[in-house]
Formats: sequence, structure tokens, C-alpha cells
Amino acid sequence: MLNRRLAYIIRDQNPLLLKGGETVQGACEAMRERHVGSVLVVDEHDRLLGIFTGRDAVKVLAKGGNAAKVALERAMTREPVTIGPEAKAIDALRMMNDGGFRHVPVVERGHIRGIVSRADFKGAEIDRLDHEEALAERIW
Repeated sequence: MLNRRLAYIIRDQNPLLLKGGETVQGACEAMRERHVGSVLVVDEHDRLLGIFTGRDAVKVLAKGGNAAKVALERAMTREPVTIGPEAKAIDALRMMNDGGFRHVPVVERGHIRGIVSRADFKGAEIDRLDHEEALAERIW
């Protein structure tokens, strides 16, 4: 379980992809319909441009933006950290933990393969990360 590859986790996945011209409102509606927490924002060739999550929606609204008019390309996080499908789940968890984010796009040679979120990981993987953090605290 601790050596699961991301390719296994995303094997049947169909990530939500939207173009940068779509609105924040449209993205939020699509996320609700698909029961997902993120949108991968892509160009006309489906190359990754950014990621949009609920946190980004909150930022738009907190600044007084109109979700029906603000384009994803203005609200997304540009050039998100990515990981390859052959990486281990624990590596993705470490990236999320260290970077303070909850979603990591899985990309291989420029092609989007999926996305993982903290909810995709099992107890043993979370326990291992917690153990590593406890050890690091003791050392420092």
C-alpha cells in the first residue's frame, strides 16, 4: 500500500478540463456536477495552463469579483506543481504538504493524465507522512 503509484490511483479518471475563457461560475457549477474539487485549465490543445479550486473561487468573491464574469484564466493558479504517473503516492502527499495545496495534476510528457487530491490517499500513506513530520520536528 505504501508504494502505490499514482498511475494506479488515476487509472479510471476523467479529470475536469476547461478552457481559460470559461467563467468562475461555470467552473464552480461543473465542479459541483462532477463532485470534484478542482478544474484543470487548458489551452486549445489541452495543455495545462493552471488549476482552479474552491480556494481560488473564494479569492475572486472576497475581492468583489463577479463569478459570472471573471474568466478562469484570471482566477486560476498558473503553472501548478505537477507530478508524473510513475511517482509514488507518498511523494505526491509530501508535495501537497510542503506546498500547502490539496491537488496535484498528474502530467506525463506534457499530457494530462489525471489529478490527485489529498482525499485519494489511504490511511497508511497519511500515517507515514505524519510519522515523517514527527521525526523532522524532533530532529530540528
